[in-house]
Amino acid sequence: MFRLPTIHIGKLTLLLSILVWLALLFVDLVRIFGIINSLESGISNEITWILEILFFFTLYFFYSDSIEKNKQKDFLNLIWRAASTGIFASTAAILVELFYFSLGDSKLASEPFMKNFFYHVNFALTTIFLISSALLWKHLILYQKNKQVVKQWQVFEFALLVAMFFVFFNKNNLDYSFIFGLVILIIISAILSGNLKWIPYLTIKEKWKSLLFLFFILVSTGFLFRRFLAYSNAEVYQVNLTDNLFLVALFAFIFLYALFSFLVTLFNLPTSSVFEQKLTEAINFQRLSQSIKPEENEEQVLDILMDSCMSASYADGAWLELQTGKKREEIVQLRFLDHKTQEELSERIKALSASGKNQDSSKELEPQNFRLDHPKFESALIIPLEVNNSKIGKMILVKEVRDGFNKEMIGIVSTFSRQACIAVENHRLLNQAILNERYQEELKIAQRVQKALLPNKLDHPDSFQICAYSNAADEVGGDYYDTFKLDEDRYVLIIGDVSGKGTSAAFHMSQMKGIFHSLIQLNLSPAEFMIRANSALSKCLEKNHFITASIFIINIREQKICHARAGHVPTLFYHAQANNSEFLLFDGLGLGILRNRKYENHVQEKEFHYSSGDILVLITDGIVEAKNQKGQQFGFGRIQSLVEIHKDKTPKEIQNQLIDSLHAFVGGDGMIDDDYSMMVVKFLPDAHQDKKNLY
Repeated sequence: MFRLPTIHIGKLTLLLSILVWLALLFVDLVRIFGIINSLESGISNEITWILEILFFFTLYFFYSDSIEKNKQKDFLNLIWRAASTGIFASTAAILVELFYFSLGDSKLASEPFMKNFFYHVNFALTTIFLISSALLWKHLILYQKNKQVVKQWQVFEFALLVAMFFVFFNKNNLDYSFIFGLVILIIISAILSGNLKWIPYLTIKEKWKSLLFLFFILVSTGFLFRRFLAYSNAEVYQVNLTDNLFLVALFAFIFLYALFSFLVTLFNLPTSSVFEQKLTEAINFQRLSQSIKPEENEEQVLDILMDSCMSASYADGAWLELQTGKKREEIVQLRFLDHKTQEELSERIKALSASGKNQDSSKELEPQNFRLDHPKFESALIIPLEVNNSKIGKMILVKEVRDGFNKEMIGIVSTFSRQACIAVENHRLLNQAILNERYQEELKIAQRVQKALLPNKLDHPDSFQICAYSNAADEVGGDYYDTFKLDEDRYVLIIGDVSGKGTSAAFHMSQMKGIFHSLIQLNLSPAEFMIRANSALSKCLEKNHFITASIFIINIREQKICHARAGHVPTLFYHAQANNSEFLLFDGLGLGILRNRKYENHVQEKEFHYSSGDILVLITDGIVEAKNQKGQQFGFGRIQSLVEIHKDKTPKEIQNQLIDSLHAFVGGDGMIDDDYSMMVVKFLPDAHQDKKNLY
């Protein structure tokens, strides 16, 4: 059977651009031949302008196809491609200048055919640099894009399209219309140049390299623009290709974005180490979460804990002690210290601890910061390791500087240690179950550990009330909820549900908690949080497990809520002013289902405003899917009706009404087959209204 050959768009457009360029060169040479021999060529200026526009189009489609096929998230590679193209075009222009300089005042130096040939070569190389760089800038500008940025870029592309055909309007004259159009394009270019979200994700080493590449781009752009100005003033070219609004606008765009990128990268250098430290903390937290798997051992968990805490606090030495018997502690980890120095430091710390024994004994489970009288080390931090308010050991970090542990460091290290303690306890429980066949006892302890993962106090301001409830179908479950205060005006709510039930779901729930507390400190948007969480969970979740979640960022100053949903049960939102309610329905894929970069295409973010009296009800599917003895589900409609009926009550009362109605609906022994959880939020009319006891 006859088959048509496959058409390669990239190769076709490259061939067309070469042919169009040759046609441009040929037309210009024919004109010069006619002038020299006093002949009328019969070729109008419009022919040249049409060929020039065709050259722009073919180059645009060629590089658009080429860049899209080789699309990478490596920002440094994109910048280098633009820089290398600019260096090549500038080098070619310099070689042409050197060639003519070597000719001096010879007859060959004034040869019009050769001058026009080199003119068209420089024109082609410069156009290639400008169009390819503009498309490379497009990928940087649209990184973490939103609707507004996409519209700005579309306006800019349309303006460039108009600029291509502007030559038919002003006939290559530098008039007021040309200046007006150029000013408009420069303003749009400046607005687009503010989209530099990719810069913070470069490492310090990559930022230094990007500064060098951006410098090359700035120099190349300036040099090539100077050559264009020189061509504009020359009279040897019959139809000037360089006095073109499209090309001049691209010069401005390339230069402005490179300049903005250079300056922002330069000013970001001092904070790069802080951002890298935060990413390292998130990775370390992920490693701790992964260590909860049963096949890992306790020694590996403690090893990761030591590395993470030393990295987060910049400690110069450390050791870890675990209780092996009654009031006996054994050193299981020792870093960058010899045993003699460790014993000296231990004696000094014990003396300092003994001197403060008359203080509150409950502080034994809190971090303690000491100044040391030691020749080398001047500060120490003791982090108790405890599970269920029971001390299992301690970790001691030491530094060579006085007051070396600030509040932020202590908070990070304490979070790491709490997560590791949960992992250690789970390992011990699993080993105990295997050796002693005491599965029920292990599950009871695991239940207490899991309850410790759920917050006993929910962060919220006076402007709204909140309460939460969770119940596991078995001894342990996979439902999770939490809150976090970002700043005085923004609060985060999250609710999640691990697929399956029992111990494995509880383990994955603890992983979700660890990732939430590590990522939320990076001040991410809800959509970006889901993308990062999916990337982290994809590396530690079993292939047959996934997690659904809903996250809300409440801005109490602007009375605005930003929401993203990862396959979770829709949240009910009651509008007090309209006296109706709706479930927030939009797309979102569960975490861990799609474990590659394509997950970003399945994340949506919704933003809406609230007013006083509005209510949010966050639930898990255990409530909606609960069945009565006839096999009927509780459903969304009952939840909606109950909230609208009891809208004037407090969140705690609304929650109790929902739970009581749920159990009454199920009937019989009241057992519900799945884990179920809920959070109820009610926005108050008066920010200073006294809060009720909700917990």
